[in-house]
Amino acid sequence: MDRFVVRTARGPESPRRAGPAPRAYRQATLESLKAVVVVEDIKRWKSMLELPGQPKENLIEALEELKKKIPSKEVLLSTKIGHTVSKMRRHSDHEVAGLAKEIYTEWRTFIKDHSNKPSIEVRSDPKTEAFRKNARKLLCEALDLEIDHPLAENIEREAFHLSSRLISAPYRRMVRALVFSLKHKPETQAEVKAGTLTVPAFVKTHKK
Repeated sequence: MDRFVVRTARGPESPRRAGPAPRAYRQATLESLKAVVVVEDIKRWKSMLELPGQPKENLIEALEELKKKIPSKEVLLSTKIGHTVSKMRRHSDHEVAGLAKEIYTEWRTFIKDHSNKPSIEVRSDPKTEAFRKNARKLLCEALDLEIDHPLAENIEREAFHLSSRLISAPYRRMVRALVFSLKHKPETQAEVKAGTLTVPAFVKTHKK
C-alpha cells in the first residue's frame, strides 16, 4: 500500500514557535573602560564637587561618573581627586556622603592591590592648556573675580566638555558668548555667582 503524508494547516490554537531573539551587541569605546582615565574629565568632576552651592543632582552626577573610573596613583596625586572625594564622605546629604564612601573605598582597595598596575591616561597637550588658561582668565575678568577662581574654571571646563574636548570653532564661539553674557548682563552674572543659575545650565544655553 502506498503511503501518503497529509499536511494540515496550522490552526490559531497552535502558533509557530518563535526562535530566540537575536542577541544585541554594544561596542565598547576605549574611554568607556574603567582603567582608561581622561584626566580632563577627572578635573571637570573635581571642580564640580568643589564649587560651593552646587545642587545635589550635580554632585551625584559627578560622583556617579567618578565611580565608573579607577584612576592610577599618579592621577590621584596629580589631580588630588582622592582628597576631594574623601572630603565628600562628610557631606551633610547622606546619599552624597554614601556614594563618596563607596568610591573612596573602591579606589583605596584597588591602589593597595594593584599599586604597580598603571591606568591609561589621556591628557591635553600644552598648546591646548595654554589656550584654555587664557579663556579662564577672560571669564574671571567677566565675572569680576580674581584670576584662577574656581567658578571660572568650572564654566570653562563645562564649555570644553560640550565642545567634545576640542579647541574648535564652536568652543571659541561659546567662550566669547559666555564672556559677553557675563560682562554685559548683570542679572545673569549675579545669578551665576550666586549659584541660582547652575554652571551646566548657563553654559548649555550658549552652545552654538
